[in-house]
Amino acid sequence: MTTQQTRGSKAAPTKIVTTNTGRILRVSADVEQGVAVPPVAVAPAPTAVDPARRADVLFRVRRDEGHEVSSWWMIGAFLATSGLVILLLSGVPGIA
Repeated sequence: MTTQQTRGSKAAPTKIVTTNTGRILRVSADVEQGVAVPPVAVAPAPTAVDPARRADVLFRVRRDEGHEVSSWWMIGAFLATSGLVILLLSGVPGIA
C-alpha cells in the first residue's frame, strides 16, 4: 500500500486508535480538542444461530457428541455411484 505525500502543505496530525473489536480508527487532532463528531450507529448484536439450521445449509444435521457416520455408508455410496456411471456409460455408442 502506498501513501501520497504532498510538499508544502501540512496535513492535520492524526492518531490511530484500535478498538476492542480490532477496528482501526484514525482520529484527527480536531476531534481530540472537542469538535463534535456525529455518533456512529451501532448495529445490534446478532442472535445466536444454530449452524445446522441456517437457510443456506441443506443437508447438515446436528448429531450427538462423538456420533460418526459408519464408513460402510461411504463405501456403499462409492459402489452405487460407480455402478451407475458404468451403467450409463455402457449405453454410449462408439466406446470399445
